[in-house]
Amino acid sequence: MGSQTQSQLHVVDFTDEAMKPGTDAWLSACTLVRTALEDNGCLVARYDGIGKDLCDSVVSAMEDLFSLPVETKTQKTSDKPFHGYLGQFSFLPLYESLGIDDPLTLQGCQKFTHIMGLQGNPRFCESINEYAKLLGELDQMAKRMVFESYGVDMEGRECMIESSDYLLRCMKYRARETDEKDLGMGTHTDLTIVSIVHQLNNLNGLEIKLKDGKWIGVDASSSLFVVMAGDAFNVWSNGRIRPCEHRVTMNATKTRYSMGLFSFSGEILQIPDELVNEQHPLRYKSKFDHYEYLRHYEKEKIKDYCSRIEAYCGISSLS
Repeated sequence: MGSQTQSQLHVVDFTDEAMKPGTDAWLSACTLVRTALEDNGCLVARYDGIGKDLCDSVVSAMEDLFSLPVETKTQKTSDKPFHGYLGQFSFLPLYESLGIDDPLTLQGCQKFTHIMGLQGNPRFCESINEYAKLLGELDQMAKRMVFESYGVDMEGRECMIESSDYLLRCMKYRARETDEKDLGMGTHTDLTIVSIVHQLNNLNGLEIKLKDGKWIGVDASSSLFVVMAGDAFNVWSNGRIRPCEHRVTMNATKTRYSMGLFSFSGEILQIPDELVNEQHPLRYKSKFDHYEYLRHYEKEKIKDYCSRIEAYCGISSLS
């Protein structure tokens, strides 16, 4: 059910048929998921719900998407920070990405294809939507495991699940030229509740910073997904869960595709009473507006996640 890989990341098998809610296997997995997020901010999920055929179809869809002219791709804008097109950065020349809002619904995917002029390609929409829904199931299962491990009441659990907004970010890293650095994406934590990252076309590149400061790579596989805690999960957990610091190093000789399902809170996020006690006094203000936090980062551009979170909602910053 769970193990330590050579790379020191916990692996949890989400396809284990014995792992049903209430069973010993489920409770053990809940503890392992929580421990992994508290230690390194992430875990590797073995998840066979997404087969090779669907992965191949999604890669094909991404090739169609990124072959569009830049003028078309930049039409994807949003009033929410970091939800549109990202790319053409001089400091990140290998990277570009596009965000699909509300990807768990067919309507959300259809809206995106209309913006991109891909409405004549129904398979694109169907593949992306099917893929996103399966990632959404993994996201919600991982969250429920964390809630159960912390003893959060049922109402609080379902409220957070139901208020989650999703963004599916399609990411492309082109092969570097001989005179270019191997930086695909610099060290950062995500601004999300949870991010699920999938290295799609079997090309490595994702690297995780462990709590001891060491960097390790994550092997790409169609059945392996990296479940990462974002800044908002750190706030929700009253500082117990560690946001995952990660980066992308690009040494592949061909284009690398990666997908990320990012969850945000569409309602005010509150720290559960169960996570505040004498050992863990309240660290953050009681109500967290997730999209305001994104706007705060967009304005202030504080790179260190501890400083960023503290500046926005830390108790000491309110005095």
